[in-house]
Amino acid sequence: MRRLSFIITLLMLLAAFPITEKISIGMPEEEGEFTRQRGLMVREQIEVRGIKDKSVLGAMRKVKRHLFVPRAYKHLAYADTPLPVGEGQTISQPYIVALMTELLALKGKEKVLEIGTGSGYQATILAELAKEVYTIEILEPLANRAKKLLKELGYSNVYVRHGDGFLGWPEFASFDAIIVTCAPEKIPAPLIEQLAEGGRLVIPVGGFRQELKLVEKKKGKMLTKDIIPVRFVPMLRKRSDVKGAEDKELTENLKGHIGVLSS
Repeated sequence: MRRLSFIITLLMLLAAFPITEKISIGMPEEEGEFTRQRGLMVREQIEVRGIKDKSVLGAMRKVKRHLFVPRAYKHLAYADTPLPVGEGQTISQPYIVALMTELLALKGKEKVLEIGTGSGYQATILAELAKEVYTIEILEPLANRAKKLLKELGYSNVYVRHGDGFLGWPEFASFDAIIVTCAPEKIPAPLIEQLAEGGRLVIPVGGFRQELKLVEKKKGKMLTKDIIPVRFVPMLRKRSDVKGAEDKELTENLKGHIGVLSS
């Protein structure tokens, strides 16, 4: 009788905890594989292309990229390619994330503005390297999703805003560094105005043909340097007809302030 009672109790326990057993066994193996893939990503995609900043490399090894992509693309999280994240937007190729971050030359005390939050991955990399990150996303579902994930991951130094990135975030200007992860036809004048003296702006510019540019503000002048050809999603505006006099005036004010820094 005691033996029968023991068997029934054992069966009840096994029936009660099958899912927990699967998670406790499977998750460490999956995380271990992702850790291995991140190491390969850094070595074979990023370091070999010339990225040398140890802090950037460390952040790319640390941040779990697979948490920022849809479940259907999780197995490709560390592949050498951009991936869709919903709403017609993408998470950038790992090398491009590392390159743009390295160009900012962050030392740890900076206030950074990001235009185009997307999945939140680039903002997370920046949060590992800067004091504060202010990031703007024009698509509300993406902004809300990124804000939730960043909070869950414990990044209290990242501030997410749903809004028009073309206009920047004047309430918290100036910024020591600005990074733009979508391509406008021209450099938005508000971003130039909100860049601090000595600051750096990294931005893809163009339509069908785009060029990644580094802009440095020195003594009030903008020195620009072309880095590499790139392909980003276009910069969206809050209204499709935003071509008014205000933007035209800002663009005109920008002219004459852009110099060229020879490579």
